[in-house]
Amino acid sequence: MCIRDRSWAPLSADLDRGIVYIPTNAPTIDYYGGFRPGDNLFGTSIIALDVATGQRAWHFQTVHHPIWNYDLPNVPILVDVNVEGEDVPMVIQTTKQGMTFAFNRETGEPVWPIEEHSVPASIVPGEQLSPTQPFPTKPAPLNPLGLSEDQLIDFTPELRREAADILSQFRVGGPYMPPLPNNHNESVKGWVACGAGGLNITHPATLDPETGYLYQANGPGCSGRTVQPGSDVDGDTHGCTSDSGECTTTGVTVSDWVQGGGVGWSGPQGLPIYKPPYSKITAIDMNTGEHVFAIPVGEASEQMKRHPALQDVDLTGVGTPRGKAILMTTGSLLLATEGMQGPAVLNAHNKKTGEKLGSIELPAPGQYGMMTYQHEGRQFIVVQIGQGGTFPGSLVALALPEGD
Repeated sequence: MCIRDRSWAPLSADLDRGIVYIPTNAPTIDYYGGFRPGDNLFGTSIIALDVATGQRAWHFQTVHHPIWNYDLPNVPILVDVNVEGEDVPMVIQTTKQGMTFAFNRETGEPVWPIEEHSVPASIVPGEQLSPTQPFPTKPAPLNPLGLSEDQLIDFTPELRREAADILSQFRVGGPYMPPLPNNHNESVKGWVACGAGGLNITHPATLDPETGYLYQANGPGCSGRTVQPGSDVDGDTHGCTSDSGECTTTGVTVSDWVQGGGVGWSGPQGLPIYKPPYSKITAIDMNTGEHVFAIPVGEASEQMKRHPALQDVDLTGVGTPRGKAILMTTGSLLLATEGMQGPAVLNAHNKKTGEKLGSIELPAPGQYGMMTYQHEGRQFIVVQIGQGGTFPGSLVALALPEGD
């Protein structure tokens, strides 16, 4: 069995201080870690290394004993800010859970307190989760961590009642609800974790150094998992050859438990179970740790527009489900696509208010990231695009008007 901690997201470096910042993955495997007891340092951690000596300057683990696939998805962001009148060299680590961790990048001290809160224990035999997980006091999470009745879809009273009935059939909590064994005898259908609507590699955060605003594309997210005995996944189903038709097992699963399936969690009548917006851009002032604005990304999906239960409902500002924008700032603008599943457009917003200022078409939806450069005094934007077999891995270069 391979147990590893590695950096999946890019690294960043403070050239003046000679420190490199490494965001790490979780140890294998996802959803069960009974074979690796303890907190599993340095998994799902931000690690600061002195490049001259190779020694660890400091570290912080954002998820203890990680099993939820909450590896750190984005590059640590370096910025100099002013917090309560004091200049702070900050490093920011965004997460899949929608929590934002901020540290003094020289000392590793949290800029705002980070508290250990109790989280549910696992009932999977052999699993020993950490009894607590770290939660930043600032900034606030991008979305609620959990799901209450007040957050349920309420376009119509009928949809609200159906959503409440679904909610009552599951045990729903924050992002650290553990998976259940697939042979559980719980009185509920499953345990559901809500709070996984933050950042991922497909839609990295961006920061404007002029204002200290951090922009993150996000939306609410809930999911439930089960695990199954590792022995159940072995059998004579591997290594089939087309010539003989014979199949042989190529290996033996040594983990007691491995990933199972979902728990049948879905919203009423095929709609999301929670209120909109289903995707948005959130701006956080990293000088104060306060949210500045949140604007919806895209329009309601075609499925929602055609849904018979929503024909008389105003769907303005609901956002496109899973429409995670690709972001970048330049001059006075916040540039944003509308996600890999959204329309092929690049929008320009006022970076201080979020107001949409204009839009241009792209050959295909933006994906993964953007970059900018200057040539002969003109600023250019490069957008990575692609959709299925159309324009796979292509780049589009655009020139900004003078003064923007």
